Amino acid sequence: MSKHTLTGLVLVALFVALLELLVATEVISRFLVARPSDIFAELLIMLREESLPAAFGITFASTFVATAIAAGIGFPVGYALHRSELLGQAYGTFVAGLFSAPLILLYPLFLVLFGRTVVTTVAIAALTASIPVIISTKQAFDGVKSVFLKVGTSFSMSRPQVFLKIMLPSALPTLFTGLRLGLIYAMICVVAVEYLVNLGGLGFLVGEMYDRFNIAGMYAAILAVVVVSVLFFDLTERAERWLRYL
Repeated sequence: MSKHTLTGLVLVALFVALLELLVATEVISRFLVARPSDIFAELLIMLREESLPAAFGITFASTFVATAIAAGIGFPVGYALHRSELLGQAYGTFVAGLFSAPLILLYPLFLVLFGRTVVTTVAIAALTASIPVIISTKQAFDGVKSVFLKVGTSFSMSRPQVFLKIMLPSALPTLFTGLRLGLIYAMICVVAVEYLVNLGGLGFLVGEMYDRFNIAGMYAAILAVVVVSVLFFDLTERAERWLRYL
């Protein structure tokens, strides 16, 4: 275990211990925050008796599919905006404006189009997540230094070779930054729509625990959302390291 990982775990353990003490002594009301020990106990109960594993799988799969669709849309569109100065100038500002727009408010339209199914969740999450992927992709390829391209030209490299051996490795860090941003937006949309429309998943479970006034269960479901986020970020880091060493 690396030093920074160990430091992070120690800080988390200290925070949990402090929170346990503050809630136990009623410095923080139990109606606002449950004791960490109660949260973990409720988490075990939900794993056995509730639909937590199924909800976890629905949210994980929905986020994964939405992020994959966003990447499939965002990478080509962002590269097209980079390649064509006309397209970049015509649509760059429009895409940047969409980045700040609350697209999740379109969920009633998506409900009409796709019905009360997981497709609605995936569709709106993919649309929202594709915006940061497009912007970061354009920025990534715009940021490739011209001297690198001149070196490729001096070696008489073809356009595909320049792209694969020069442009893509140079743009890779920014591409993955955009992918992580897309992942964040996709997960926010997935959980929010699940919470609002009761389509299943962890968002629905959070709302159900809240409606039951089960504060510990609500925080246990929120903890499961955090676990999904950690898993995705670990997967993206591993994928980035693998691509860098190809």
